[in-house]
Amino acid sequence: MAKKIAPKSPRPLQLGRAVAWPKTPDEAQIDRVPNPQSGTNYLVRFAAPEFTSMCPVTGQPDFAHLVIDYVPGRWLIESKSLKLYLASFRNHAGFHEDCTVTVGKRIADEIKPRWLRIGGYWYPRGGIPIDVFWQTGRAPRDVWIPDQGVAPYRGRG
Repeated sequence: MAKKIAPKSPRPLQLGRAVAWPKTPDEAQIDRVPNPQSGTNYLVRFAAPEFTSMCPVTGQPDFAHLVIDYVPGRWLIESKSLKLYLASFRNHAGFHEDCTVTVGKRIADEIKPRWLRIGGYWYPRGGIPIDVFWQTGRAPRDVWIPDQGVAPYRGRG
């Protein structure tokens, strides 16, 4: 028999049922599930190569490849809720730096990982790519932290 998964709050998990796309990042629900390996340090990686938000000045779309690495504690982030949360930025007007750091801080607040880092590799607009990095502190010494694997922007050369 499968274990029951208790959500963080009285709200039911979004997993396994149809839910509406959140209109804003603030209204998006991030679900967490118990970590069955909570006594072991290991790395979890989410890559979102098609992250989209809007420029707060021009209203034009901005695109990024986000890489989220974390060492879980008691909780894992549930991936469907993460997908819905990230999609809620599609109509959100925010600078690259703000969007990247907001995602990292929200996840850290929700799941309280032992360590988290996010890399936001933004595609150029106006000829300048912007890469944004944020982390919660030092990574545990006994965890292998691979390179995020996103090549620096090189243009056409």
